[in-house]
Amino acid sequence: MKKVLSIVAVAALSAAFVACGPSKEEIEAKEKAKADSIAAVEKAKTDSIAAAEAAAAEAAAAAEKMKADSTAMADSLAAAAKGGKKK
Repeated sequence: MKKVLSIVAVAALSAAFVACGPSKEEIEAKEKAKADSIAAVEKAKTDSIAAAEAAAAEAAAAAEKMKADSTAMADSLAAAAKGGKKK
């Protein structure tokens, strides 16, 4: 009797563990969601890097323009000073 009861108990527990586990579709859905999440993070990372590179290029262009403007202003002031002394 004890053997039969223990076999029935083991069978019931085994059935309960199998029945409570996720189905194949649920496992595949979780894996797909995980892959989609990783892809979204990678896309955000590359977008962020591209935006930072674009901002750095804009900053470099602005610095170059400021340098050119400063040189032009210095040249015009020097020419004005030079022209003023000759008169």
